[in-house]
Amino acid sequence: MTEIRYDVLGLGNSLVDIIARVDDDFLIRSQVRKGGMTLIDEPRAESLYGSMGPATIISGGSAANTIVGVASFGLAAAYIGKVKADTLGRAFIHDIRAMGVGFDTVPAAEGPATGRCYILVTPDGERSMSTYLGASQNLAPADVEEALVRQSAIVYLEGYMWDPPAAKEAFVKASKIAHAAGRRVALTLSDPFCVDRYRAEFLALMRSRTVDIVFANQHELKSLYQTADLETALEAVRSDAALGIVTRSAEGCLVVTREETCAVAAFPVEHVADTTGAGDLFAAGFLAGLARGADAATCARLGALAAAEVIQHLGARPQVGLAHLAADNGLAL
Repeated sequence: MTEIRYDVLGLGNSLVDIIARVDDDFLIRSQVRKGGMTLIDEPRAESLYGSMGPATIISGGSAANTIVGVASFGLAAAYIGKVKADTLGRAFIHDIRAMGVGFDTVPAAEGPATGRCYILVTPDGERSMSTYLGASQNLAPADVEEALVRQSAIVYLEGYMWDPPAAKEAFVKASKIAHAAGRRVALTLSDPFCVDRYRAEFLALMRSRTVDIVFANQHELKSLYQTADLETALEAVRSDAALGIVTRSAEGCLVVTREETCAVAAFPVEHVADTTGAGDLFAAGFLAGLARGADAATCARLGALAAAEVIQHLGARPQVGLAHLAADNGLAL
């Protein structure tokens, strides 16, 4: 078997987050759906940016945030994603490498600009996202290096990637390589509206064992199984996935296996500043624990700790070393 070089490899949409605080009236005026993610084109992106107030620009992307979190826990992490060789693209490359993540995807010389996610944060901490995929949608199977996938213990795939056809092919290629090498493949469902678009395909990925591990919040899971009853959805995912992790915001999470459901509480927080990245960082903690052989409850506690850290400040990446934070809370890896 190929030697493991990386604990977790992520594939996702490579985006730069443009974050601004707004009130609910701004969302209404701008026709932005609160709490969800909407894909937009470049003219809409420019219009929205022009109407926003002062903004903070931070490298983002769901799977990229997760992989940065994994690295912050002290694990070996790598990432595959597409940016353009422009100002924002160079910033993305710098930022992810500066966090110790292996990133060698060749940036595009031509075509659309580096993708951007406009994140509008209301006073309740809820984030509403409008995403221009830009160069990220041109991630192609050729960008998936077989040796890199084979050398990664867990491959983590972002549900948002299922929008662009070429990226979808890259997603499936990575899964096939990983399973041929005896590795595990995880999928995050990303967003209830993403699930609405690709429900049948996500279920097929799970039932065909293209993915082994599924991350979802309770709204995404209920959307997946088209039910208002969480228990019904939990029983369904129990039969469809080898391992299901369901987050419930302040209520903590549920880890679902074929044999049992384990409930783990959320970490207490003093103030919710911005929920952007909560699910991404929860996945980071859980995957970090899983890669190191921790039990389900410990994995979930690590996820809860990382999520608690990220929601107490603006931006979707940790501002403190998660390895030290884990050690301080008796969760050293």
